[in-house]
Amino acid sequence: MVNLKRCLFCMLLFFSMQFFFPNVVAQTTIKTISGVVVDAKGEPLIGVSILLKGTSTGTITNINGKFSLSLGTVPDPTILVSYIGYAKQEIKINNYSNKNNISITLLEAAKAMDEVVVVGYGNQKKLSIVGAIQTLNPTKLQVGSTRSMSNNLAGQLAGIIAVQPSGEPGYDNSKFWIRGIASFSGNTSPLVLVDGVERSLNDIDPAEIEAFSVLKDASASAMYGVRGANGVILINTKRGTVSAPSISMRVEQSVQSPTKLPEFIGAAEYMSLLNDLQSDPNKRLFTKDQILKTYSGYDKDLYPDVNWIDAITNNYANSTRANMTVSGGTPILRYSLTASVYNETGIMATDSRLPYDTRSKLSRYNMRANVDLDLTKTTLLRFNVGGYLQNLRKSNSSTDAVFGAAFETPPFVHPAIYSDGTIPIASNQRTNPWALNTQMGYYRGGKSKLESLFSLEQDLKMITPGLKAKATFAFDTYSENYLTRGKSPDYYSVATSRDDNGELIHNILSYGSEFLGLSSSGNYGNQSTYLEATLTYDKTFDKNAINALILYNQRSYDWGDIQPNKTQGIAGRVSYTYNRRYVSEFNFGYNGSENFAKGKRFGFFPSLAVGWIISEEPFMESLQRSISNLKLRASVGKVGNDNIGGRRFAYITTINSNASGYNWGYSGDTYRQGVQEGEVGVSNLTWETALKMNLGLELGLWNVFNLQADIFKEKRTNIFMQRTTIPSQVGFVSNPYANYGKVDNQGLDIALNYNKRFNKNWAISLRGTLTYAINTILEIDEPASIKGTYRSITGQSINTLWGLQAERLFTADDFINGVLKDGIPKQVLGFDVRPGDIKYKDMNGDGVITNADEGYIGGTKDPRLVYGLGGNLNFKQWDLSCFFQGVGDKYRIIGGSNYFIPGSGQGVLGNVYSNYNDRWTENNPSQNVFWPRLSESTNTNNNVASTFWKKDMRFLRLKSIEIGYSIPEKVTHAIHAKSIRFFASGNNLIYFSKFKLWDPELDTSDGLKYPSMRSVMLGFDINF
Repeated sequence: MVNLKRCLFCMLLFFSMQFFFPNVVAQTTIKTISGVVVDAKGEPLIGVSILLKGTSTGTITNINGKFSLSLGTVPDPTILVSYIGYAKQEIKINNYSNKNNISITLLEAAKAMDEVVVVGYGNQKKLSIVGAIQTLNPTKLQVGSTRSMSNNLAGQLAGIIAVQPSGEPGYDNSKFWIRGIASFSGNTSPLVLVDGVERSLNDIDPAEIEAFSVLKDASASAMYGVRGANGVILINTKRGTVSAPSISMRVEQSVQSPTKLPEFIGAAEYMSLLNDLQSDPNKRLFTKDQILKTYSGYDKDLYPDVNWIDAITNNYANSTRANMTVSGGTPILRYSLTASVYNETGIMATDSRLPYDTRSKLSRYNMRANVDLDLTKTTLLRFNVGGYLQNLRKSNSSTDAVFGAAFETPPFVHPAIYSDGTIPIASNQRTNPWALNTQMGYYRGGKSKLESLFSLEQDLKMITPGLKAKATFAFDTYSENYLTRGKSPDYYSVATSRDDNGELIHNILSYGSEFLGLSSSGNYGNQSTYLEATLTYDKTFDKNAINALILYNQRSYDWGDIQPNKTQGIAGRVSYTYNRRYVSEFNFGYNGSENFAKGKRFGFFPSLAVGWIISEEPFMESLQRSISNLKLRASVGKVGNDNIGGRRFAYITTINSNASGYNWGYSGDTYRQGVQEGEVGVSNLTWETALKMNLGLELGLWNVFNLQADIFKEKRTNIFMQRTTIPSQVGFVSNPYANYGKVDNQGLDIALNYNKRFNKNWAISLRGTLTYAINTILEIDEPASIKGTYRSITGQSINTLWGLQAERLFTADDFINGVLKDGIPKQVLGFDVRPGDIKYKDMNGDGVITNADEGYIGGTKDPRLVYGLGGNLNFKQWDLSCFFQGVGDKYRIIGGSNYFIPGSGQGVLGNVYSNYNDRWTENNPSQNVFWPRLSESTNTNNNVASTFWKKDMRFLRLKSIEIGYSIPEKVTHAIHAKSIRFFASGNNLIYFSKFKLWDPELDTSDGLKYPSMRSVMLGFDINF
């Protein structure tokens, strides 16, 4: 009876609801919906987010683009459909008659101006950006076989000037600047922020990066205040999205070889050259028999012919890189997990007989986990943890020292090792390059870093829509340790003959150690904490759009000094856009550093920028098919640099308690340490100040071509430096420091992009960048008597080369009976000059060439011009890409050592470069030669720095070329994969340069440095 009553009650309730609430009941009958999501070509989209509006209920499409979603009892349900790179859609379910076969087509985002770009302390729509900001797709950084990401910046980004001074594993980071160098003191490197926290660019794997931006002008970097003068690089790591779990894997294997090593002539040719250079034919250093036996390889112990570069290096090395990213999530929890490993071996040779390995080996392991959790519908919790472990193993000897020894030791002195296993040296004051590289033990160093970040973001739409608050805390710790196992071998004298049994006759010169020693240590490392509190407001109403931000932050960086380095401040931004046409933005930073005196630690750094989006004007409507974007922008602002160089807390006067003392007493055997004044405190010490101005143009044509061009000028003042014109009568023990220097820096940077899809099968993209920056020193405290002369750096660029002005080579017509003609300045730099020697300009007009004629000769070793050209071609499953990178306006003075010029070491020191025949001789008295007259000993006159040895180091390098093949979708779908791609690539394969002796990018004056590496690579990408 009870059950019957209950059934009657339910039936009555049902019919009552149908009568009074017919629509509600109808809606609740829709339990689930299902369908498919495709793109404009009808291809299914995997991982599309589908969310029931007003709830946390959602799902994602599967590998076939299909989905199914439970609606529950929501009246008049609406779903939100979103996918990265596509326009979002709101869809009312009641509009579909068949709720189990819904077909949704997503279109690519039509307006590039609505894309979001990473800017200082947040994101902004591209439309509202009026600062000079350059972005880069992170995949462009995942090229080549190098550990350091800074090696991939040059030419890829307009505004960045970068050079790689060495290719040695672990020491191959590039030096890079944003818009060149603007200070001759202190730090000139840009501020690098990873997820908003100051961190290293070179210790992150490209697979971890989601967004990469470069802030170049004051409007983009003013909020960083005393840390923003050198520009800012912003890196955001990958975060999860609402999607099914996805897995991306990439594996690369490369074979490497040097791009260029110095080439030296063989021993027999070297001997013949030395004989030819002897002024007295009766005093030849080598007999014909010696030369013949050396050339024929008669006895390689007694008549050696050693290419020392070959002896200390191998032809090939290799590297391996692998990374994996797992990401996904629900509307409540999103995650991204990335792990990568990188292994590299070097080209330095080893001795296989030893039980230990001295070859360079580097391994690095990176991990990063980013998690986003919606605690409530308006509260977002973010947690990041990442870091790396790096191990480096190499010879216990300095690589530069080994290369230097390889140049110092001629090829005929002795072999690397005798056939009886003994190791020779010419004397106890000389070295054996091979032994220095392989027999001295090994070095092992380890580095590790842990990076963490915790943030809580609260949407305050209950107060007003668009208002959000966020708090961030980050903690990083870094440690380093190293261990050396060192020894030295037994060294023997050079053998000159054999005994009756054929054994080498030589004696031991020095005994080494039988066992490896041990030395281990570590440094303090560093720790940093960062705290940030932010309030943002982003609202669009009618024709007005406002984006505003105010924040407080502080950082403590402890590296084991007297006390941690601390910075603190507030920053703000207000951006206003009217009718999508007129944009204005005001930024400011009010922050400071404890490196300055109380009351002078904080400064205000404002900037103002305006923009006009002409393409949005009504009068441009008829041209919008042709001119898809036209924007003019301008900015001006002030930023600072608190890393000014010199001593820390320079506002404090110091006392030197270790000054020279006195002996006291009757016998003078009692000593007392002296005390004297140290550095004079700079009472008004402050940061460097940079006033930056920028004019920019953005142009888009036919939705396929985009140009971004900027011209800039910067006035850097208050450069911290030691005064040089203080008279000694003032009595300072050490000349005082002051914020005195001034530098102007100006130039332009351009970025071009062309992207065109012709049809389903064909697509092409082209890109190019150019950056030119030149600085001029306005004030560096030079004596008034020097300013305006050839010896003045004022008016020149930072690091301008110094030397004599070479006019030409002397000719026979310059002499009468071996004596210079009257009117030709006498050169007293060394021995009497002869035809073929370098003739210098008499700069001071005293009729004599001395060191007083040296001055600034123009050009810098740091390039002023960097450019890049690249392109991609896609045909069906095939893709081909290449990228060229070049530098210009780069010079270097080569040489300098007493045995750099062929023959000048008299066969005792120095090798001879293979181009030694490109020289002045009596039979070839040309002015267009690489070498001046060669002599049997060091010619001081020809060996000094001058414009003769100033070489043009510009080059164009094929940075990368890659061909790839993607497996057709029908195959990948069959194995439940999104995509599979195989590729082969080359890195640094060739370069073009007027300079031929060694790779012109290396930071060396003689080529004796670990070379840059070229590589050939095979690899694959898989996405599930």
